[in-house]
Formats: sequence, structure tokens, C-alpha cells
Amino acid sequence: MAEIVLAEPIQESIASTSRRVYTTNNERPFTRSITYGRDHVPEPFDSEKLPVTLISEIQRFLRVANLIESEEPRVAYLCRFHAFEVAHNLDRNSNGRGVRQFKTALLQRLEQDEEFTLRKRKERTDLRELRCAYREYKDYIIKHGGESNLENRERLTKARVVASVLFEVLDTVSRAAGVQALAGSESSDAKSELFVSYNILPLDQGGIHHAIMQLPEIKVAVAAVRDVRGLPFLDDCRKQETNLDMFKWLQFCFGFQKGNVANQREHLILLLANTHVRQTQKQVVVPKLGDVAVDELMKTFFKNYTDWCKFLGRKSNIRVPYLKQEAQQYKLLYIALYLLIWGEAANLRFMPECLCYMFHHMAYELHSILTGAVNMTTGEKVMPAYHGDSESFLNNVVFPVYEVIQKEAMKNGKGTADHSTWRNYDDLNEFFWSTECFQIGWPMRLDHDFFCVGSPNNVKVKKEKASVTNLEGNKKDANDDEEMGILVDEVREPKWLGKTNFVEIRSFWQIFRCFDRMWSFFILSLQAMIIMASHDLESPLQVFDATVLEDVMSIFITSAVLKLVNVILDIVFTWKARCTIDPNQTLKHVLRVVVAMMWTIILPIYYASSRKKYTCYSTQNGSWLGEWCYSSYMVAVAFYLMTNAVDMVLFFVPVAGKYIETSNYRICMFLSWWTQPKLYVGRGMQESQVSLLKYTIFWMFILISKFIFSYTFEIKPLISPTRQIMAIGVKNYDWHELFPKVKSNAGAITAIWAPIVLVYFMDAQIWYSVYCSVFGGVYGILHHLGEIRTLGMLRSRFYSLPESFSACLVPPEAKGSRNILMNWLIPLTFQFQKNFHLSEREKSNVVKFALVWNQIISSFREEDVISDREMDLMKIPVLPELFSGRVYWPIFLLADKLANALSIARDFEGKDEMLLRIIKKDTYMYMVVIECYESLKYILEIVVVGDLERRVISGILDEIDESIQRSTLLKDLKMSELPLLCAKCIALLELLIEGNESLHNKVILAIQDIFELVTSDMMLNGSRTLESLDAQMHSEEEVTEFFVWIEEPLFASKDSIHFPLPDSDSLLEKIKRFRLLLTVKDKALDIPTNLEARRRISFFATSLSMNMPNAPKVRNILSFSVLTPHFMEEVKFTKKELNSRKQGVSILFYMKKIFPDEWENFLERMEREGIDESSDEIEEEERNWASFRGQTLSRTVRGMMYYRKALKLQAFLDMAEDEDILRGYDAIERKNDTLSAQLEALADMKFIHVVSCQIYGLQKTTGDPQAQDILNLMIRYPSLRVAYVEEKEEITADRPRKVYSSILVKAVNGFDQEVYRIKLPGPPNIGEGKPENQNHSIIFTRGEALQTIDMNQDNYLEEALKIRNVLQEFLKDHGRRPPTILGMREHIFTGSVSSLAWFMSYQETSFVTIGQRLLANPLRVRFHYGHPDVFDRVFHLTRGGISKASKTINLSEDVFAGFNTTLRRGYVTYLEYMQVGKGRDVGLNQISKFEAKVANGNSEQTISRDMYRLGHRFDFFRMLSCYFTTVGFYFNCLISVITIYVFLYGQLYMVLSGLQRALIVEAKLQNIKSLETALASQSFIQLGLLTGLPMIIELGLERGYLNALKDFVLMQLQLAAVFFTFSYGTKSHYYGRTILHGGAKYRPTGRKVVVFHASFTENYRLYSRSHFIKGFELLLLLTVYDLFRRSYESNMAYVLTTYAIWFMSFTWLFAPFLFNPSGFDWGKIFDDWKDWNKWINQQGGIGIQQDKSWQSWWNDEQAHLRHAGLFSRLIELLLSLRFFLYQYGLVYHLDISNQSKNIVVYVLSWVVIAFIFLLMKVLNIGRRLLSANHHLTFRLFKAFLFLGVVAAIVTLSIICHLSVRDLIVCCLAFLPTGWGLILVGQVMRPKIEGTGLWHFTRVFARAYDYGMGVVLFAPLASLAWLPIISAFQTRFLFNEAFSRRLQIQPILAGKKKH
Repeated sequence: MAEIVLAEPIQESIASTSRRVYTTNNERPFTRSITYGRDHVPEPFDSEKLPVTLISEIQRFLRVANLIESEEPRVAYLCRFHAFEVAHNLDRNSNGRGVRQFKTALLQRLEQDEEFTLRKRKERTDLRELRCAYREYKDYIIKHGGESNLENRERLTKARVVASVLFEVLDTVSRAAGVQALAGSESSDAKSELFVSYNILPLDQGGIHHAIMQLPEIKVAVAAVRDVRGLPFLDDCRKQETNLDMFKWLQFCFGFQKGNVANQREHLILLLANTHVRQTQKQVVVPKLGDVAVDELMKTFFKNYTDWCKFLGRKSNIRVPYLKQEAQQYKLLYIALYLLIWGEAANLRFMPECLCYMFHHMAYELHSILTGAVNMTTGEKVMPAYHGDSESFLNNVVFPVYEVIQKEAMKNGKGTADHSTWRNYDDLNEFFWSTECFQIGWPMRLDHDFFCVGSPNNVKVKKEKASVTNLEGNKKDANDDEEMGILVDEVREPKWLGKTNFVEIRSFWQIFRCFDRMWSFFILSLQAMIIMASHDLESPLQVFDATVLEDVMSIFITSAVLKLVNVILDIVFTWKARCTIDPNQTLKHVLRVVVAMMWTIILPIYYASSRKKYTCYSTQNGSWLGEWCYSSYMVAVAFYLMTNAVDMVLFFVPVAGKYIETSNYRICMFLSWWTQPKLYVGRGMQESQVSLLKYTIFWMFILISKFIFSYTFEIKPLISPTRQIMAIGVKNYDWHELFPKVKSNAGAITAIWAPIVLVYFMDAQIWYSVYCSVFGGVYGILHHLGEIRTLGMLRSRFYSLPESFSACLVPPEAKGSRNILMNWLIPLTFQFQKNFHLSEREKSNVVKFALVWNQIISSFREEDVISDREMDLMKIPVLPELFSGRVYWPIFLLADKLANALSIARDFEGKDEMLLRIIKKDTYMYMVVIECYESLKYILEIVVVGDLERRVISGILDEIDESIQRSTLLKDLKMSELPLLCAKCIALLELLIEGNESLHNKVILAIQDIFELVTSDMMLNGSRTLESLDAQMHSEEEVTEFFVWIEEPLFASKDSIHFPLPDSDSLLEKIKRFRLLLTVKDKALDIPTNLEARRRISFFATSLSMNMPNAPKVRNILSFSVLTPHFMEEVKFTKKELNSRKQGVSILFYMKKIFPDEWENFLERMEREGIDESSDEIEEEERNWASFRGQTLSRTVRGMMYYRKALKLQAFLDMAEDEDILRGYDAIERKNDTLSAQLEALADMKFIHVVSCQIYGLQKTTGDPQAQDILNLMIRYPSLRVAYVEEKEEITADRPRKVYSSILVKAVNGFDQEVYRIKLPGPPNIGEGKPENQNHSIIFTRGEALQTIDMNQDNYLEEALKIRNVLQEFLKDHGRRPPTILGMREHIFTGSVSSLAWFMSYQETSFVTIGQRLLANPLRVRFHYGHPDVFDRVFHLTRGGISKASKTINLSEDVFAGFNTTLRRGYVTYLEYMQVGKGRDVGLNQISKFEAKVANGNSEQTISRDMYRLGHRFDFFRMLSCYFTTVGFYFNCLISVITIYVFLYGQLYMVLSGLQRALIVEAKLQNIKSLETALASQSFIQLGLLTGLPMIIELGLERGYLNALKDFVLMQLQLAAVFFTFSYGTKSHYYGRTILHGGAKYRPTGRKVVVFHASFTENYRLYSRSHFIKGFELLLLLTVYDLFRRSYESNMAYVLTTYAIWFMSFTWLFAPFLFNPSGFDWGKIFDDWKDWNKWINQQGGIGIQQDKSWQSWWNDEQAHLRHAGLFSRLIELLLSLRFFLYQYGLVYHLDISNQSKNIVVYVLSWVVIAFIFLLMKVLNIGRRLLSANHHLTFRLFKAFLFLGVVAAIVTLSIICHLSVRDLIVCCLAFLPTGWGLILVGQVMRPKIEGTGLWHFTRVFARAYDYGMGVVLFAPLASLAWLPIISAFQTRFLFNEAFSRRLQIQPILAGKKKH
């Protein structure tokens, strides 16, 4: 139990003037007491698990009672009694959930404590007891209130909390007793001086002494906000509020909530302070807020509002007076008003123009109030339309609009309803893009159509003349009158407005409609190439021949038709939005149809009439043009292309296009009106001329390559075979030809051309991938990626790191001359015997690098990625010598250098100069030799203190120095003894480090050994010092005592040796470093051994050579926040989870095996910190250790808090003096002095991390352990804030009503303290969960930038150091516009174990590096792909937030933020020099769910308005970039799969119909090269090679191309192609199905840590429809094709055209089992079989989950069909008909048919099918009637049926020549037919569900699923018999782990042992 300890307890007692008896208003007095003995120990009453309805009112009293109970038991009792009283008054009838139980428990506790606490009371009355306790805490606050010491601040906070609660209780008790609690003046100010909860700024009176409140920028910002001079209603405001400021004044005027006001007050103050300090040029105390800072905020906050007013032709209501002082006040009021509107808008924040509408009217009211405007109608002063209590704005403004949003969202039907039947956020917001929005008026007319959410069919109009007036018509000009009151001709009943501007319709036509220019271009290009190939051109110039040119120009007829189609599609697709479309837009649609139809008619007529009728002219002087001809058709085409010419001009002059789109001039508006719909977004998106040129060149390369390849290898080779096919007259078919009169063999031509055409439309994706790799690789090389990849490269270039660090991470004013610094640092110039002449700044920068480097290494040690020894070897000593220009490099750089030097010197023969030259070749070796020699001299000077001994040592050293100077060292010293000298020095150093006084004699002996070795063995010519000393001794004979004294050996006296050494950290550090230099061997070359540590150091070193903005001082950087959404994910692994073996192996066991070195480092750290292995503390540390290696919230929070640590460290370097640096940063933090408080203040002002734990309140109430884990995180990281949504019931009119509030909490006194509470209009989760979660908490973030971080991400201290540079990107000139979203690299930290995780991490890495690098530059189409992007916060909070939240359509909510930013003229870029960690799914099932979710999201993007607008607003080449990098990739995946089906069905048609035989025999067409080329192209995608090329390039850049090639080969050996091909099927299936039928939904993947075995049943459920069905179908197609293809067809051609399809089919069937751990373990196989049989036979029903029953799963699998539209059902039926093609073709190839071509054969096949169905039905009836009671009869019945079937087969074989081959063919024919019938039944379910047909369909489907399961299971069971298969699977599945010397087998075996 926590308690406050006062520094100086106050013993004085406060005398009471009167004696009162404590009374209460409680109607039920205590009637019972319990007496306790002396041993009574009070237990704390649970203050955390409280009823939700009471928690905000009573929790503080219960917490304080627990806090002070041990010292003040009676006061604690009174606090609890007060809590009970409050609870009873709030809910007298105990209607709230849990209230009755709580009140009972508290009452029992009060009864127990009453007598005991009464005896413990110190004063005579309770009142005196309370007053005494209160005064004690109050005096402590007064005494220590001005201290900024961090430690004292915590105690002071506790005292404030206790005192504030005691004041409330004292006040209540005093009023009950009828006396005044305190003196008048003291009572009035008591509350404000005590604890007031705050977030960052303690704005109450008691917080003025905090360090952050002493910052000058904070002071001026607070003063500006509190400046209310001249505002009206001040007297009225002061009656209600004390300490009046602008926000309280606005609250009084407009009725905002108290929590919202407090939140936005701090928000604005911090924004003003940060902007002000950045704008102030001179760093002096500025007494007043600068106008520049306010103007900058005005510009950023109201840019969207002013653009909105301009777009709608309205005058802005932001009106500022000319007087400078008043102008600043007005500006701040407008900003504050907008912030208050935004802060309370809840879900309306997704509707930025709706907020503009509200602000527009409220700003007018604000201006009217400020200027004292008078209503012309009433003659009274203008007052706000909505004013009143603190929830007036919420109830009257926000709630009506919120209610519309909520009701519309309910019509969504959880994603099942058609998008056209309900309005989403975009529809509602876009209503405010038209002037019609002003018809809503102000106050808002709730009867307006906007608020109608009823059926669109119910519209009744009353023809009455009426005036729609407002409550207060107080505007003067015409515009204002139009907005406030409108005369209309009729009053109607509200009608549903319908969709606005766009309708999301599910159709593949949306792809054509969004990117119509691209499809038209590709179609016209294909037509032109076919025409050119048909003319057999020998030269490209022949295309200008009149005949050829005219034929080629026929493409414009096609163009006109395509434009007509596009116009018709626009009308059809926007029909349901006709009610909200502007009449001008309707007129434009009509005109476009007329024009398109006109050209569609004119061009064909001219083409037909003028064909080959030319007018020719000859040029003079033999020009290269020669004779040129034209026709009237060509003239018509020229007119047709005039509009394209205008577009071309605007394309090459983007500035003109931007001006036209954004201008309000009529001619510009007309041009924009014709080309694009008038929309608020999507205007002026043009890039600069340079950017345009770059991405145009990029796409010209791609398109030229594509067209040359397509023409040469696909189209041209197909022309000749096509002509031959058309020339053959095939009359004899192998079946009954349904269309015998079709000429030119159209079926064969279609079968051959269709795959070619599909590949043609898709292969641009391949070319994009190729050029993406090339350009991205070149870009990476130019930007220094991968310059330092290995430890060897790091060591060789470590000398340059301080210089790079200074250039990148030191503020510019602290930099010196880079050339001088470089000359000093380059090791070739090191001359240690000379003094360095460096500037003070240069020396300071090296010191700063050393300090930062050591902090990085310390963070490695705290994370356990390195050991203690590695930390010592990697740190740079921070010694006073650093300031004199002497640097000591880390020992890991110097490993083995001394041993090598000793080895060289020992055996060297030659001159000293030669030896010195050899040693100097290795700079680090030279440094080690010099440092060791100097260190030995230094230590001897410290240890040896005797006068004689010091003279002897000094003399010997002088002799050695003299030998070095004379270059006679080799002559004077015996170098072979150096290794022995080294060993003796090591022994001495170990004794000195141990420092035990008992070792004194050993130290003496060690020194004597060294002395004897040097003088006797090493000095060849003897020591002159010893000789002179000996001579001196013999010459002095007069004192015999002297000789007696000298006989004592040197160093033997205790006074001659100083041991133990003085207690000095720097001395001990030097001795340890010297020992390490002597002892470190070869192994140190591999330090750090941890792969993660190596990667992080290498990337950090590499990033310092990249181009990044200069880092400003911490005080001048942009402030920023980190926002992390959290729902139910793991916060921290519990002890139970760590040791649970539910998945077969515990998490802790798994972690120990995966991170063995880090586990050893952890144990070493625990031993060093003295934590006992048996204690509870070690269990908590184990939880942390494991959690920091999983995908948990605690890992994410720890990583993000490195930002704060980095800012404090960098602020320390900005502010610290040399003395502070020598003391060390850690020492400053621990000391809690003024400097430390200033660092905390700066960090608080610049950074905050908000975690949006949406259900934290519910978790607290239910006692969920995760709530305590979240609280522990807040306690561990005091600057962490948690936002959550509270749901509680309020009793209103005796009825419970749910109330929702958004709450921010922080940790205070070990508890969560509520900071802000903002009531919501209703439940916030209307749309998608994650964006709604972000939205409710974004109001609590601070700063100008916002980083969105998911809870599976991580960060590192060395990367956090670069956040200043990242934030400077927002202020850097990036061309036409500043960036609004900054993307950065991600490192996938989950790729270290399984091969799947490895593949996924490499694939993700290539996307987030080389992919996004190219998207940002040169393509300029990078969007927001999730986290960790950094947003321009103010830009986005005024434009709809950081994501979109409409249900279903915004499933991929993140990317829509990028779409929105781009459409609103933002700029998204990408950074290479900083990265964060990210976790990914590691199992195939998890990966597949993720891929399915992304594919679903892309299908929804395809039909979204954002994609449509991007496709139309981008220029042509930028549109291509957008398509191929977003939905185009998924659509091309789908096309690639469709190509396979089209090819196989086409070949099947040709084989079964007999066309193939005719073509091969008669036309001699053996194989068609272009067809093989096309199939090879699409197989390039199927096999995953599309993702492979960028991956290789990126790996080559960062790891070296040899390593990249090795990894790629290894990946293929580990079946990477199988994985990529399988995931390819996932993408295509879910993308296609969702576009057709819908059903997109969020799919949780689980983010499991342990790689576990998935059961066969689970795999079948997940992949049956997406992969297995398709795999079986492809196998069937290939089998039939192989069975009936003729022997005269080349086998090689067959293999070349089908090998990829065979590979794909087997991959789709068996990949889930290949990548399933223990998938071939016999025990697992046996369990899976039992589970499968149980699942397939289990009946479904209500409440039975799909993992328990096949029937439930089957019903869920058809969910997308239940809500599908008619068009989708028709397509599904048409697709189902393909299965009947098997049957139709195969029955004519049966021997029993006797080669008959009559249609009767096909009819008889259906008779056979009917007979089979009848047989199954009879068998089913027999089972139902006989199996239970007549078992023997049932067996005989089955035998009879079996014999009957056998007899029928035998009879047919004898009479009709039925063969075994016929039976096989029948199976191949009838199995697909049965499946086709099942699909038809599923589509027709609404019609047949109530009939027996539906039951039969279900039975039939179960039989098919069972059969497919058996076919899949059989080979698995067979292979499981072979033990080698299981071992092989484990090897390839976990090969990455094997390469890291980890043991996977023990993990898998651990599932059995543990």
C-alpha cells in the first residue's frame, strides 16, 4: 500500500474553536460495531473495481483512504464514509449495475472500522481530526511547492492529491456540523492551490513552479490565452468561472464541455509556445507572443476553411480588426473556437467541411459578439444560436448530425447492404461541398432533407408557399441572408437525399471507369499493333503509308465507342446520386452522351465513305516526306483530337492546369466543368515540371519495352497462324457442333487469341516490376544505401562516424569546419606524441558522439541484445582527455591488435623505423600500442608512491623513451620478452581491479616481477638508473644505517605502494580498459555476436552518410505525438501464458530457444542487479523479457518512449557544460537536479505518446489483468497517456440511459488519474473499428506532427535520435508543396525463425524500401500504407483526420488517408535514413488471412470514390503509376489466373471438338510460339518472380549481391516459389469475389508467437474454396487435356505450355500441408483424421461455430451470396456453366457412343446423372428407414443395389461395348457436372431453400467436401509413414533457424515433453 512520507512531519496540532459532533445525511445510521484487539491491521478497500456509474465521483476518496490509512485511520474512515454518502446520493435506489453490491461491501467495511478508528482518533472530534490532517499536508505543500526537484515533485503530487480530497471531505463534514471548514480567504483559494489533474501543463495556481511553466515560450503563450481584456460579458463570466481566459469565455458563450475546454486550452498553449520559440530569431526572453507565430497557426488551421469559402463563393467569417493587439486576440479566439468545435465533434471529425460549416456560422456569431453587433429585426445584441449549459454545443449541434451518421451506418447491415442504400461519412460530408448546405441554416433546421434517414421512396410534396426562417436572422449582407433564411416555394416532407456525387457499385466495370484513359490507350494500342502486323510491315516508317495509316487511324472509331461506353457507365453508376448532383452536372452528362454518340456515328461514316480516297501532295526538293496523302476521314480525326491537343498542352504546362482548376474565373470554371465534375477535392494536384519529366521518362521506358515485346513476340507471330486457321474449312467435328454455320473457325481463333490478349493487358505489371527494381536500385546506390553492411566495414569506417554524427545530428551552430574535423579524425594522421590544435566546437562534437554512442550501447544492454562484456568492449570512455582532443576508440575495434603487435615485435629483425612503419600500416594497432604504453605509465604513477621507487620507475621509463626517440629500441630491449611482460601486467591489473586490501602483498610481488623482468631480462644493456642508484649507495659509507635500510627490497615497503586505489570511477574505468586491451583476443572481432545488434549498428552507421536535414536544437524542433490504437491485443504476457502449453510448447520455452544469447544476457543482468531467481521480481522481469520479444503493446510503448529518451539526451547535449558531460547523462538523470527538471520539461513540451486503449475502462471494471498491465506501463513511463471510451448508465427519469465519454488518464501515485473527460454523442464505433478508435483519442494528442504507430511495432534509441531530422522534413523545401505525410522504412523483426516468416519479411522489406522509394520519387504516388508514417497533424485534423472510417468501403482505412491527402493537394514522401521495427504474421494461415484482408481492402478501393477521382484527376502517367501500385496489382493477379482458365478451356474446346486435329493435320500448325511466350509471361507472375526481382535488388543493396543471390537460391530451395504462388491464389480469389459479391471484413490474424500445427480441418476450412477447388479443377482440366490431345502434338510443346499450371495446381492443393509444422508427423495425422471425421459429420445450428461443424462452415462460406445482387448472381451462374463443358465434350468421346454426334448422346448422359441421383436418394431413404431398427435388411438392401449397378455395367460392356476407359471418362465428365449443380443450387438458394432440392444440395455438397478431403488426406498419410519426410519438412520450414544455430527440433519435441 502506497503512502506519502513527509520530509519534515509537522507535529503541531490545530486548536478548534468549537466542538461539534459529526453528523451525516445518511438515513440509515450505524447500528452495529465490531471490536478489534491490538493486532488489528487494516486492509485496503478495493478502490479500482467500482461500478462504472460511480467511479468518477468516488474513486479518489477511496484511493486516498488507502493511501493514508496506516497513518490516519480515522481520516481514512471519514473519506470512505464520504464516498459512501456520495454514492448513495447518486443512486439511492441502486439501479446501476453493481451499485448495490458495492454499497453493501463498503457499508460492511465502515461498520468494521468504526470503533477501531474511533479509538485511534488523535483529536477529540472528527472535524478536528480532519482539519489537523488537512493542515499538515497543506503546510507541506506550501513549504516545498517551489521545488522543481523530480523526486520532491512526486511527493508533492501525492500531498496535493491527498489535500484536495481531504478538503472536500472537510468541507462536507463542516457543513454537516454547521461550521466553516477554514478561514474565508483560505477557503476560497484552497481548491485552486491543491491538486488539479493536468496532462502536460499544470495551469493551476499550484503548478507555476514546475520547470515547464518556467519556460519563456510557455509563459508568453499562457499570457496570450489569458488575455481577456476588452471581451464582452466578462462580469457574467466571472460569476461562474475563476481565473478567466479565452477558452472559459468561449465556453460561456457557446456551451462547450469543461473537459473539452481544458484539453484544447493546453493544446493551443503548446502549439503557440512551440511555434513562437521557432519563430523567435534571438534566444532571449520575449515578453509577448509574436504575431508571426499566431499568423502561422492561422494559416495552417484555416487554409481548408478559406478554400471552402472560396469554392462555394462565400465570404470568410474570419474578420480581424486593424489594431494589432486586438487582432492577435481575435485570431487566438478564432483558433480556440475551431479547436473547441473539433475537440467536441466526435465522429463529425471525419467530415471536415461539415466542421467548416459549423465554424462559419459560429465565427460570424463570435465576430458579432466581439463587435457588439445588433440584430436588425429584434434590436437586441447578437447572441449565439446555441448557448446554455456546458453540453449545449454537444446536444444541439453535434448530436443531430451524429444521429444521422449513426442511423445511416445501421442501414449498412454489418457490411452486407449495398453501398447505394446508405450514406457513409463521405456522402454526408460532401453535401457541404454545395451551396445547398446553407439551406440547413443556423440554428440548424432539423426538418431539412439532410437529417432524413428514411426510405428514399417515401416523398410527399406539399404545394404551399412558406418561409423558412431561423430563430435569429441577424445577418446583414446578401450572402448572410441567404445562409440564415431562405424563401422557398414549397414545404415538403423530408426526403432521403441519397448518395452524394458518387455511388459505390460493385462491378468490374469500375476498373474501366476509374482508369478509362489507360484501358482505352491499351485497347487502341493493341488494335494498332494488330493492324500493323496484318500489313506485314518491314520498316516502322511504312506505317505512314496512306493505306496503312488510314487503317491504323481506325482506332479512333474504337476510341469514340469507348468514350460512349464510358459516358453511359458514368450515367448508370451515378443514377442513384441524381438527387444531389448539380443540375449543371446533369446537363454535362447529357451533352457528353450527345457528343460521344455524334462522333461514334460520324467517324465510321467518314471512314467507310472515304476509304482509299486520298488527296495527295508532293513535297519539293526531294524532302524525306515524299508524297503525302490524306482523306476526309483523317480530317475528321483531326477535329476529333482537338480536345486531346488541349489536354496535351495542359499536361506539359502543369501550372496552367492547376490555375484553371482552382480559379473562379468563368472561362476556367467552364473548362473545368466540361473536363471534370465540380468537386471540392482533386483540384490543383499537378506536380512540378521536373517531377512530371521524371515519371514521364520512367513510363516511356516501360511502355516502349512492353509494346516492342508484345508486338514482336506475341502479336506478330500470331498473325500467320490466324490466317491459316481462318482459311481451313472444318466440317467434321468430334461432337455435336452447336454453331456449325460460324465461319472462319471463330472458336479456334478466340481460344488462341484470348490468352494473348489477357496477358497483353497484364504484362505491364511485369515491366513495372523490372523497371522498379532497376530505378529503385540506382536510387538506393546514389543515396548511400548499404555502404556499411558488415562488422568489418563498420570497423574500417568507424573513424568517420563522429564527423558524420556531427554533420547530421548536431545542431548547425555547434558545427565546426568539416575539413579540419575530418583531418583530425582520419586515423592516418594520428600522431599521439603531438598536441592537436582543434577548435572547442570540434572537440565538443566528439565528446557528444562518445556520449550518444555509449547511450546507444547501454540501450543494447538494457534490451539484452549484448552482454556486459560486449558492452564494455563497445563503449567509448568519456574522460577529461576527450576535451583536450584525445579520443579512445571502443575496444571491439582494437581486438587482437596488441597481440599481433607483440607477435610482430617479438620475431622482428631489422631497424626501428621499419617496425614502426609496419605497425603504422594498421592504424588501430598503432593506437593500441601507444595507449597501452601510456596506460602502463599512468597506472604505475598512481600505484607507486615511494620516493625512491618513483625515481627508479621514472628513470627506467625515461630510458625507454630515449630509446624510442633515438630509434634504438630494438637494440636496447629484448622484444621476445614482451608477451611475458604482458601476462605479468594482466596479473597486476586483475589485483588492482579486485581492490581487496588483503591482496597488498600480492600487488607488491606483481610489481616486483614486472620490475625484475624489465630490468634483468628485457634491458639488454642494463638500466642506467639502477647503475647510478647502486653507485650512489656504495659511495655513501658514513651512515651504516642507510645500508641497513637499503637492503630492504624495492617496493617492499607498505608506504611505497598505494593500494587499494582511491575510489574513482574514471580510474577504475581506465584500469579495466587497459586490462581489456591486453586480454581481448580474436573473438572480439565478432562483437556484437547478436545479429540484431549488428544490423542496428550497421544501419545507424549507414544512415549517417545519407542526406538528411540539419538537426535543430531540441527547443526549436516541431513538437509531435505518437498515437497507438489498441483493442484486445496482448499488453504483456501473463505468467500463465508464459508457461502455458496450450499450443504444445510454452512461450517462455519458445523464446529461450529462439533467443538463446539474449536469454543468457538477461540472466547475467539479473545476477548483476542482485535479483533472486526465486523472487516475484524475477517473474515480472521474465514477463517483460518475453513480452519485449513478442508483438505486444509493452514492446511498442518501450520503443516509442525512446523518442523521449532521445530528446532528453539531445537536450542535455544542447545545454550541458563540460562538467555535466563528464558526470555523465545517467548521473544527471539520477540526481534529479535543476538541469534534469529542465530536460523533463523540454521533453514534455515536445513529445507525448497516447495509446488509445478503447476498452480499458471495461477491462478495469471486469478485473481484466490487462488493465493492470496498462497501468503498470503508465507507471513505468510517466509521460505515457491512455485514452479510452467509458460506457456507463445514467438514470434519467427512472430509466437507464447509456452515456459514452472519451477519457484521458495518466499515472499518479501508482493509480490512473483522470485528466480529461469529454462526453460523446453516442457510441463512437459507427464505422471501422481502428479508425474510430484513433479518432476518439486524436484530440488528446499534441504538437504539429503525429506519428501513427501500430501495436506490433518497435523503435530503437539510435533511430529515435534522428527524429529531429525527420521533423525538419516538414520545413524543408520539397518543390511545389511541403510534405504532409512522411513515410519511413520498416524492419520486419519476425523473420528470424520460420521460412515463411523469412519470405514474408523479405517481401515486406522490398515493398517498404525499394517499392515505396520509387512511389515517392519519381512516381509521386506514394500514399499512406499503415504505420509508421508521420503526419502533418494540423493539416490532417482540419481535413478529416488520419484515416477514413466508413464501414466496409474503408476496410483498408490507412491507404484512404493517403488518398485524401493527395486529393486535398498534400504531398506524401518517403525517408530512407530512419526505420522502426514491425512484426508480421509467421504462420501460413495467419499470412493468408492478412493477404485476404488486404485483397478485400483493395477490392473496396476499386469501387471507392477516392480511386475514381485519383484515376481521373491524375495526369496520364501518374494515373498509370497509381493503377499499377494499388488495385492494378491485384486485378492483374486475377487476370493472370483467368488467363490460365481461358487457355485450358480454350485448349479443351479445341481438343474435344476436333479442331486441334484439323489444325495440326491440315494446316501443319505444330505449336504457336506466341502462345508459349504469353504463358511464360504469366507464369513469371504465378511463380512469385514478380516479387523476387525487387527483393534481390534491395538485398543486394543492403547486404551485397553475393549474399542476395545466395539468399534467393536458398529461398527457392525452401520452396519460396510455392509460397508466393499460393499467396497469389489468395489475392486473386478474395479480390475477385469481393468485387463481385462483397463480403469484405476485417480478419484478425492473432499475431501468434509460437509456430503451431494447424489441423487438417482448419486448413480445409480456410483454403477449400480459395485454393483446393481451383486446384482440383486445374488438375482435371490438365488431365482431360493430356488424355485427349493427339499423339501428333509435340510432348515438349505440351510441357512448355503447361508446366507452370501443373506447378500451380499442386501448390494450391498441398502448400498448406507443406508449410504446416509437424504436418507429416504420424501422431498429428491420426489426430487430424479423427477431428476431420467429427467435423464433417457434426450437424450445424444456431450457436454452433464453423470450426465445430461442416454445416455451419458451409453456411458461412456462402454468406457473400445471400446478399449478392441479381447481376452478381447471373455472373455466378454463367461461371458455373463452365463445369458442364466437361460433360458435353467428353460424352462424345465414349466408346459406348460409337462416334455418334447426335444430341441424344448428351441427353442420355443427363439420364445417367439422374439415375445416379435417384440411386443416392434411394440409398439415403433406406438409411433413414432401415438403418436404426432393421440393420440386416439395410445391409441386404445395399448389397442388392450394389449388385444391380455391377450387373448394369457388365450388361452395357457386353452389349454396348462399354470399356474401362469409358468409366474413367464418365467420372471425369460427371464429377464437374455435380459440382456445377451444387454451385447453381447455392446461387438459387432463395428460390429452393424451402424445398427438398436445398436439402439434397447440402447433402451433395457434404459428399463432395468429404471426397476432396479424402483425396487430399491420402498422400499426406502415405508420406507420414516415411520419417525422412517429416525431418525434411522441418529442415526446409525452419532452415533460417538452423542457420542461426538454433534448435527447432527441441521446440517441436517440447510439445510432447512439456
